[in-house]
Amino acid sequence: MRACDERTVKDFGASWHSLMERAGCAVAKFALRQFPQAARITVLCGKGNNGGDGLVAARHLQASGKGVCIVMLAQPEQFQGEPRAMFRLLPQTLQQSCLYMQSEEDLHRADVVERFAQTDLFLDAIFGTGFHPPLRDVAAALQKKIAEHSAPVVSVDLPSGWDADSSAMQAVEVFRSDAVITFTAPKLAHVFGALTRGPVVVAPIGSPAEAVVSEAGLSWTGASKKVIEPPRALDSNKGRFGHVLVVGGSPGKAGAPSMASLAAMRAGAGLVTAAIPRSVASIVAGFAPEMMTLLLEESPAGGISLETLAEKHRSAMLRGITVLAVGPGIGREPETATFVRELVRETNLPTVLDADGLNAFEGRTEMLDGRKRPLVLTPHPGEMARLLGCKIADVERDRVTTARNFATQHHVTLVLKGWRTLVAHPDGRIAVNTSGNPSMAKGGSGDLLTGMVAALVAQFPQRISEAVECAVWLHGAAADIFVRARDEHTLLATDLLSHLSEAIRMPVERDGFTWIQEGRP
Repeated sequence: MRACDERTVKDFGASWHSLMERAGCAVAKFALRQFPQAARITVLCGKGNNGGDGLVAARHLQASGKGVCIVMLAQPEQFQGEPRAMFRLLPQTLQQSCLYMQSEEDLHRADVVERFAQTDLFLDAIFGTGFHPPLRDVAAALQKKIAEHSAPVVSVDLPSGWDADSSAMQAVEVFRSDAVITFTAPKLAHVFGALTRGPVVVAPIGSPAEAVVSEAGLSWTGASKKVIEPPRALDSNKGRFGHVLVVGGSPGKAGAPSMASLAAMRAGAGLVTAAIPRSVASIVAGFAPEMMTLLLEESPAGGISLETLAEKHRSAMLRGITVLAVGPGIGREPETATFVRELVRETNLPTVLDADGLNAFEGRTEMLDGRKRPLVLTPHPGEMARLLGCKIADVERDRVTTARNFATQHHVTLVLKGWRTLVAHPDGRIAVNTSGNPSMAKGGSGDLLTGMVAALVAQFPQRISEAVECAVWLHGAAADIFVRARDEHTLLATDLLSHLSEAIRMPVERDGFTWIQEGRP
């Protein structure tokens, strides 16, 4: 971020003053949008650039008619550069009403206690991107004080105490947060850390896209949502949007291919066919009248038989198909596992592999090669561990490296599900997903994602990277919409599909911010 700001000033003619002014103005705008009823706002300022952003925000909030008080963790003479200039730009009344805290004892002063008791909203502008933990001295004491307070907290750049370069989910002894606003681009902590249950937004402050470079090779899945946003041509027909074949199902697992097929239809595929064993046909066929079915030969155990790959059967099964989705509910019966491996080996069609379709390659990952045709794998950590022959803890220890190495070595797109699902591409790029919530921890969620990924790939075969990222983001966003209106416990997997349209229509850029995380109660 520091390098980005320096390039913006040196190469694109911006000034440090203008960057800070825009940042602080964005903070004030965001605070007013999120907490319009807050009449008395207390701005907590450190002596660095984060504090400077807070001073600018305080000025704009006061100008909007809010009652503002600044609590400073340093004396004015300790400010340097732009923060000092921003302090001098404060109206005299605001300068004179500042409260200064130099030690933990200051928290017990009558004027501080009174101000905190009257506060409707805190702005945390103490430490930002350049901070390295832990909190010390008065900042550590203030963190504990704010933790006990009922007023919401808007974090400027980061909740004070977080390391911006950390990819950990949790951090100890950090300021609580109800909303986070950062600038120009998200940092590692914004996409990997559980900073808040509220929104996390990015505000532009003047840095052009050319100045933003991710040394980690990371991007954000929400940026690919644009692939599905343009309206369809008026003369569209179903043939333009692909034909997805969902291959799966076994005794007791008929729901999985049904849900994957329904998700593919809801996500926009022109045609969807569920290829299933004969014994589960009546269950699957009754799931949705729009879904076509193809009955496959069965093994003695009731799974899909190898006989299905005989030339006459295979050509009939794949005729007119543009994308395969293999695995939902297919089971682990040995003959069926062999069928999966042979089908994937022989086909030239873009293929999405999930569930037992992935498990069929346990100990045989050399057969997973995406150079022949696009191959998308969607494992959860357990399935990933089986593919690698390791423990789940080994996968979770460094998810980014695990995903990147497998994707590049096997030339596949790998969707590693879990907290902050990763979409790793064959060229080493990785997109981090920030949509979704714990309500999705139920059977069937993965089957829906399989169908959605297949549908997006079918519609945008020339933009597969964006299609997969978009599907992953929409999957989580639909669950977020459900939870905002209901409860995390009650979601059924298929409930996601009733909110998919809202997710598609919800722009990730609005009101002047990019919404990295929408937030929920």
